[in-house]
Amino acid sequence: MFCGCIAQQPELQQERPFNITFGTEALIPLEISTPALRNEYFNEHHNPEGLRTNLDLLEEARERAGIRMVAYQQRVVRYHDTKVKVKLHRVGDLVLRRTAISQPTKVGKLTPNWEGPYKVARIIRPGTYWLETLDG
Repeated sequence: MFCGCIAQQPELQQERPFNITFGTEALIPLEISTPALRNEYFNEHHNPEGLRTNLDLLEEARERAGIRMVAYQQRVVRYHDTKVKVKLHRVGDLVLRRTAISQPTKVGKLTPNWEGPYKVARIIRPGTYWLETLDG
C-alpha cells in the first residue's frame, strides 16, 4: 500500500481510523490512477519529512479523536435520557426482572429475557427495590 503525505487542516478534517493508527493517510491503488490533488502535489523527496511530521502530530490527532468520541457519546446519552420515561414502582406492584442481571451465566439466544412476576417488597431508593416472589 502506498502512503503519501499531504498538508492537512486538522480543524476541517476528521481523522480516519487508519490515520489514527498508523499516523498517515493511505492511498488505495484506485486513488493512485485517478487524478486528485493529493497525487498531483506528491513529492517523493519531501515524503520522509512529511511522514515524520505526521508521526509528531499523531498523538494530538488521537487526543482530538478521543475528545470528539466522548462528546458524541455525551450527546447520545443526553438524547436518550430525554426520551426515557421514569417509572417509579410502589410497594406491592408486580414487576418483571431481567434474566441477564439475575443469572449472567445463563445468557443465550433462546433464553428468556425476563423472569417473574415479582412483587415489590421494599423500596431502597428510587429505581432500587427488594423483590419477592408471589409465594412470599
